[in-house]
Amino acid sequence: MSTSSPHILVVEDEPQIRRLICEALRGEGYTCGESSNAQDALALAAGNDVALVLLDLGLPGMSGNEFIQELRTWSQLPILILSARNAEDDKIGALDLGADDYLAKPFGIGELLARVRALLRRHGQDQDAAPTFQFGDVHVDLSRRIVCRGGIEVHLTKMEYRLLAVMLANSGKVMTHRRLLQAVWGTGHTEQAHYLRIYLGRLRQKLEVDPTQPKFFLTETGVGYRFQS
Repeated sequence: MSTSSPHILVVEDEPQIRRLICEALRGEGYTCGESSNAQDALALAAGNDVALVLLDLGLPGMSGNEFIQELRTWSQLPILILSARNAEDDKIGALDLGADDYLAKPFGIGELLARVRALLRRHGQDQDAAPTFQFGDVHVDLSRRIVCRGGIEVHLTKMEYRLLAVMLANSGKVMTHRRLLQAVWGTGHTEQAHYLRIYLGRLRQKLEVDPTQPKFFLTETGVGYRFQS
């Protein structure tokens, strides 16, 4: 994809709104991908040279907020929210999860395009590396949500997977208890460190050769945890 023609992913379940936005973007020289649901949009974000995501919050199945939370475990793609939910709490919630900007519906096309330009300038159209990781005999494909050990798929629960993804995205960094709890469980659980002990124990059981002598999921005593590949 040429940097002179950024590819923008529009995630919106209303076909008429999606078509209107894409027509406006193409009129400005951008290329445009479309999705009516968050699950398909995650795969498109991973498999295409996407520069920016325009996201509705009220999606069927996986919500817009869940999309943000999942995407942020492996990508820093800029996200512009386009939503009819214009209450302050809705805006704060989406921004706290990792969205970059918020535009309430109905909006003017001129303002939408201005915000698109601003986000593309701010992020420099940088792309993330492919969301795959290899450590020991474990292979993780975050975009497809597949974890294999020794070539055999390993089942992880939703929270185990989310904790794994956050730790992989911060490989080599010490992650405090509070930061991990906020990233995985949300702001209402930042004092419940026993969650981490339980779920780190499960990851070690499933992904370490010797869970009692972990090589990858390391404890930083009194501080938090660190993933070391």
